Amino acid sequence: TLAKNSVLIKTIVTGNITDRIADSYGAKHIEVLTGFKYIGEQIKLFEETGSNEYIFGFEESYGFLIGTHSRDKDAIVAVMTLCEAAAYYKLQGISLYEQMNNIYEKYGYYKEDLIAVTFEGIEGMEKMKSIMDEFRKNPPKQAGDYKVLQVRDYKLDTITDVESGNVTTTGLPSSDVLYFDLSDDAWCAIRPSGTEPKIKFYFGAKGSSMEDATKNLNKLMNDEVFKVD
Repeated sequence: TLAKNSVLIKTIVTGNITDRIADSYGAKHIEVLTGFKYIGEQIKLFEETGSNEYIFGFEESYGFLIGTHSRDKDAIVAVMTLCEAAAYYKLQGISLYEQMNNIYEKYGYYKEDLIAVTFEGIEGMEKMKSIMDEFRKNPPKQAGDYKVLQVRDYKLDTITDVESGNVTTTGLPSSDVLYFDLSDDAWCAIRPSGTEPKIKFYFGAKGSSMEDATKNLNKLMNDEVFKVD
């Protein structure tokens, strides 16, 4: 049984299925900027304030941490946890793959992917800036088959409800990231890479099966609104 103040932490470009799982167990889930150091900051904050109990944190690029012994991702703990899960489900007569499908059946079939577009040199940097400026000034209202419900601008610290126009704050440090909350739990995020001359588009979609989720994701990723090269 989880404590009432149990919290899962993920980065903003990580998929949504874990939110649904956390909800079903009565656990809170919070998002931080890309980079495991931000998860580490939250662990320290929880310890100082006693406000929440950290359960685990994870990111889209495979980083994972159970426990507060570290402030960075821990592959050894991740492997140990996977082995424990394999042993647990083996006693129940099912494999990890079968249990993964059980989770999808219960919470929905979610799938994520990303596209990285390279822009070399000074001209490339200017191009990436102009792309972000254009999405920021003229955010889409529709993306593929999905309505845009909210636009999160982490640079301007705003969350805009598209239908009502109401604006709230993200509560996170400033970062050049745009995030579009779409209908049916789909989403897209756009950000320039901090280490490479690339602009990255992250996508997530769900479906009635993994094949359906893949089809929905591919259609979203190929929508004209995201064509920038």
